[in-house]
Amino acid sequence: MSHSPAPSAPVRRTRTIVLVGLAVLGLAGATFALRRPLMMAAPTCMAGRWHGCFDTENGVVLMMVVGLPLAALVTWLLAWRRSAVGVTSAWRMSLAEVGMVYATVPFVWMTMMPGPGAGIVPGRVSLVPLRDLATMGPLGIGGNLLIFAGLGLFAPMRFRALASVPRVLALGVGCSVLVETAQYVLRLDRVSSVDDVLVNAAGAVLAGLASRHWWRTTAEVPSAEQDDVRERGVRARSR
Repeated sequence: MSHSPAPSAPVRRTRTIVLVGLAVLGLAGATFALRRPLMMAAPTCMAGRWHGCFDTENGVVLMMVVGLPLAALVTWLLAWRRSAVGVTSAWRMSLAEVGMVYATVPFVWMTMMPGPGAGIVPGRVSLVPLRDLATMGPLGIGGNLLIFAGLGLFAPMRFRALASVPRVLALGVGCSVLVETAQYVLRLDRVSSVDDVLVNAAGAVLAGLASRHWWRTTAEVPSAEQDDVRERGVRARSR
């Protein structure tokens, strides 16, 4: 059985640059579209006040934008350390690790924000598929698509065990079910809906398909070990 050759270093580097560029363009577009509500939250967040910043969706999104340079720095440091010891795909792995956290935790945080009746109103459950979808509206559907989009986008790039569409779907469903269950158990004055699970999982799968060319589908070893393997193979063929 013949195997397709592994992409060269320049090709891998180009793919990484393209992925980062697309992510930056997408974030820039979203920031431009939401510039007015973000600017409304800016005075409170810049003053370091919790109330009005980290307990509001606009404030959390604004702090995500402000924290991008720090996320980029962490990515660079991780990639630099891996490259120094000869790890292959150091940039892709580092970007995936930071991206999974940075693009998922803030959206989960917003989903877990309590409503005005938190702790008083009993938990509510909606188990009829597609019943709540019509009431979400475009903004609600878009927000639900984004909650685990970062996980679906980056997890298959980092973990070979997740590099398939069914597994990305299972990851999205599992994480969404955990969030919806937590909303119900903690009585956050939110409706735990099966439609949220469906849209969350769809967002994870769609984002995963967008990064499919960068999925980690083969075991990777440091380049020094790869050279040793190739050298042993040449010696074995020459005997």
